[in-house]
Amino acid sequence: MSRYIIIVAGGKGLRMGGDLPKQFIPMAGKPLLMHTVEAFHRWDAEARIVLALPVDHQTYWAMLCREIGCKAPHAVVNGGATRFHSVKQGLDWVCAEQIRRGEPMDRAWVAVHDGVRPFITPEMIGRCFAAAEQHQAAIPVVPMIDSLREREKEGGSHPVDRSRYVAVQTPQVFALPLLKRAYEQPFSGLFTDDASVVEALGEKVAEVEGLQENIKVTTPFDLIVAQALFDQTNACACLL
Repeated sequence: MSRYIIIVAGGKGLRMGGDLPKQFIPMAGKPLLMHTVEAFHRWDAEARIVLALPVDHQTYWAMLCREIGCKAPHAVVNGGATRFHSVKQGLDWVCAEQIRRGEPMDRAWVAVHDGVRPFITPEMIGRCFAAAEQHQAAIPVVPMIDSLREREKEGGSHPVDRSRYVAVQTPQVFALPLLKRAYEQPFSGLFTDDASVVEALGEKVAEVEGLQENIKVTTPFDLIVAQALFDQTNACACLL
């Protein structure tokens, strides 16, 4: 069985208010993206990792890998205009690699993960792959904590039952043939993640327990939380 990881890292960091793309922001001695890549390598050193990275970011990323020393082997493909197109580029690489290795498509599983979610754990990755191997498609979710309201067209809003809703995370894991078929569909603005692309085929997606710490670092406040999580991790490591 083959396992692949597509990491999408096309953000420009506009919500951060700075010039440095968010995936390259340094924390705990490495850019966020490098922490993410190495987290998957620690989980399974045999998993094949591919980054979908904008062309104009690739030289900078290569320099970071040389100077800091990325511990995870990986390939890089050109990111697309949208997340959908970036995943499609990564998926094309996965299919070509599977053919090159002479391995059957129906024995491959693909995870798609956000480049700025560096706090993924081996246990959670394993849960997602195990569920996908059973159900063909699996996504991690966490319960909603805040109260929710639905806006009305005429103005105003009304409360909704938050127990009916969950927040979706990554990695989202799929059987390769299913994900390949899903990404042969034309792009739609309704595609918010990989699960929505697969569900457009009429397929079901299983849910697994996510992780509250598995945050997506997209705002200055997220950076504060991320720094606290890194500090906590380093403190625990020092006690071992």
